[in-house]
Amino acid sequence: MDPARRAQVEKSLKRKLDLRCSLFILIYIMNYLDRNNIGAARLKGLQKDLNLNDTQYATCLSILYVGYILMQVPSNMFINRIQRPSLYIACAMTVWGLISTLSGIAKDFKDLVVIRFFLGFVEAAFLPGALLILSKWYTRRELTTRNALLFCGNLISNAFSSLVAAGVLSNMQGVLGHAAWRWLFFIEGAATMFIAISAAFILPDLPTNARGFTEEEKQVAQLRMLEDVGEADTDSSGQGAFDGLIMCGKDIKVYLMMLTLTAYVVGLSFNAFFPTLTGTLGFAYVPTLLMSAPPWVFACLISLVISWNADRTQEKFFHIISPIIMGVIGFVISMSTLNTAARYFALFLQAGSYAGFIVFYSWISSSFPRPPAKRAVAIAMVNAFSQLGNVAGSYVWALPENGYRKSYGIVLSMFGVTIFGCFLFRMILQNLNKKLEATEVAVDSEKTTQTELEDLDEALRMRKGFRYLV
Repeated sequence: MDPARRAQVEKSLKRKLDLRCSLFILIYIMNYLDRNNIGAARLKGLQKDLNLNDTQYATCLSILYVGYILMQVPSNMFINRIQRPSLYIACAMTVWGLISTLSGIAKDFKDLVVIRFFLGFVEAAFLPGALLILSKWYTRRELTTRNALLFCGNLISNAFSSLVAAGVLSNMQGVLGHAAWRWLFFIEGAATMFIAISAAFILPDLPTNARGFTEEEKQVAQLRMLEDVGEADTDSSGQGAFDGLIMCGKDIKVYLMMLTLTAYVVGLSFNAFFPTLTGTLGFAYVPTLLMSAPPWVFACLISLVISWNADRTQEKFFHIISPIIMGVIGFVISMSTLNTAARYFALFLQAGSYAGFIVFYSWISSSFPRPPAKRAVAIAMVNAFSQLGNVAGSYVWALPENGYRKSYGIVLSMFGVTIFGCFLFRMILQNLNKKLEATEVAVDSEKTTQTELEDLDEALRMRKGFRYLV
């Protein structure tokens, strides 16, 4: 294929791919709507109707992440080995939509706890699976921006959920004898199941077998991934089902990312309580829900700009730290004043700290590029373990005294831990890049061979010129 023809085919490939993968954004919106609509329902009587005390309500929030954690690694190991991941995600989405709908018929604490556990168990298939699919199609120079678009589904859902909740909770009270908060679960769960049907036909599968792409486009898709790191994006024929898990278990980088992202998630735990935090400004529940939306629109715009620049510059560390510092400023303002305008401005800064979270996820994929089995498990392990931060975060915000000042102090310290963890990870990657350079010199001068590198980091066996992104 001559360069002009390749450029034409690659342009067509990326256009089709971007259109198909854009459905991930809508799926992520529904994923978070179904997970976090309990916060809006609480404002309209869920906790009172089910006779939940504050600890029981926090348990209903946190139990979701128990199922979420348990299922992520097995799910991603499975999705890496099947040929039609689009069908797998569509089926999972249908089931979690049904489970979310059942939240509307819960009668007590026991019912809600069981429903929330299985909701998390099934939802676990989506995010690590979507990240893995994107990493099979997009190069390291493209992945952060695409991940940002995906995570915009998360950010938009935080804004969109408030607007939907305001409409449903204001107009559905008593319809057919049901409380408005129950209708919130019925409507959003049904919408999820409807979207799941289209996902089976629209989402891409693998570069080798995706429907809707020409043979040329599939060949270029595979060639792009080969050129990106110097190896085809395939597992070896003799690789077992658990080899990726074993490789991750031996890599200290995985554990450092797990701990760092967990601290980050604790710091971002205000997400699930955002309507409650906005409620501290002293407005009624409908204005509170409406005012919860603009900070997340701001966060979405900031995330797209930062992620685009991270791809353009191929730099990760400072693109993660800068939004975190923005969030730190927001926390400090919320701890320091009861002024309504200042506290609302602080909510914008806090929401903006999500931008670094998005870049962090692309750092995972680019730091474990090959083989795909290891990348699949690394993404799932890091994401699954980090959900412990959501479990802890459910209780962090059970301290409402003085406008949640103690809670803000905890998340502020967690952001400090995140910055330190990112700094250590950057040092490790810089050290590996120095080894890569030294190895290339040694191989060129025939002082060592590729066979002698088998016990070292897998990146040292990749093509000449490969470097980790820091």
